[in-house]
Amino acid sequence: MTQKKFPYVQNNPFVLDMKPGRYAWCTCGQSRKQPFCDGNHESTGMYPVIQILEQPTKVAWCGCKSTENPPFCDGTHKKFVNPS
Repeated sequence: MTQKKFPYVQNNPFVLDMKPGRYAWCTCGQSRKQPFCDGNHESTGMYPVIQILEQPTKVAWCGCKSTENPPFCDGTHKKFVNPS
């Protein structure tokens, strides 16, 4: 297993029941409103991924920030060591 560094947030997805709307998924890992952007990326050179949901749905937002299918979890976190 690989030890994930920046911008690692957590070793599993944020599974949330979502309402229709526009969401900004944090890519930098510095947001205090995970999994969503709060603007703390300014010094990182990174930007959020915008996702528009058309209907209510359960979403597994990526928590490890390494998904191949941003902003959704694709299981990539299973490759990382669970930090203690």
